Amino acid sequence: MLIRRKAPIQSSEITDPAVYLRRREFVKGAVAGSALLGNAALGCFDSNAASVDENGSTAASGASYTPHGRTRLEGVRPAPERFRALDEQTPYKDATRYNNFYEFGTDKGDPVANAGSLRTRPWSVAIEGEVGRPGSIGLEDLLKPHALEERIYRLRCVEAWSMVIPWVGIPLGDILKRFEPTSKAKFVGFETLYDPEQMPGQRRSVLRWPYVEGLRIDEATHPLAILAVGMYGEELPPQNGAPLRLVVPWKYGFKSIKSIVRIRLQETMPATSWNLSAPDEYGFYANVNPDVSHPRWSQARERRIGEFRKRKTLPFNGYGEEVASLYAGMDLRRHY
Repeated sequence: MLIRRKAPIQSSEITDPAVYLRRREFVKGAVAGSALLGNAALGCFDSNAASVDENGSTAASGASYTPHGRTRLEGVRPAPERFRALDEQTPYKDATRYNNFYEFGTDKGDPVANAGSLRTRPWSVAIEGEVGRPGSIGLEDLLKPHALEERIYRLRCVEAWSMVIPWVGIPLGDILKRFEPTSKAKFVGFETLYDPEQMPGQRRSVLRWPYVEGLRIDEATHPLAILAVGMYGEELPPQNGAPLRLVVPWKYGFKSIKSIVRIRLQETMPATSWNLSAPDEYGFYANVNPDVSHPRWSQARERRIGEFRKRKTLPFNGYGEEVASLYAGMDLRRHY
């Protein structure tokens, strides 16, 4: 998300992935390595797990490719047809090197350069608020009762670029059910790790830290919404939100909060970071809507990373048949 106020975004700023889209010059990258989750956190190495080679990912899901040196995830169920976007998948190298994660810097290349400082073991998540079984739970125990599933989803950034990524995760609704939400649980709030030592971007006041996001309970329990622990058949790299991130494919990408440490079920609508930062530009819902422009650029078209020509943006990012009923009767221009 851009928070610059004056000049509108230029089409030339949304480029081929070989050239990083330049953003504000707040933070300069420092070269760093990548941190690995250990086998105990997410499973053992599995030579049959789905993966993608370094240059592309156009073959059918479930095929075996050259691994990227990260832990491959064991026993991943192939994506069911209803959760499988048929678009050509974004190459792994682009999906892991061209991304937004302001905790590590504001330029597209900053996360991969700086996220090696993130320590993903041990990791725990606090479950709080309107639940019958609150508490802090280790990531291994959070995941253990569930089978990992592949989900091949379109990802649409509010900046008008997009990707197609094969995620690995668990339906968020299945996890929330274990903690017994009460009748007062109308919303779900999420919080990212706050640790400026590990996350150098948090040393700058780009946003109010820690990063927070939220969903309505019916959005959170929709089958499309997942907590992801991997992508391309392997564990999440730190720059993509390791070890646990939200993926809500019908909403702009900034809703899919990364490196989650807290989930709170509550009766009132939770604060969200971009709405706090620029309420005239970013609403709570952030549903992909080509008919509602950002105040500084149109959302009618997008550039798929790896392609030259722009394509039309689909309502709800192409998931309208599944999710439009969640917003029946709402004015989606006002509730943006």
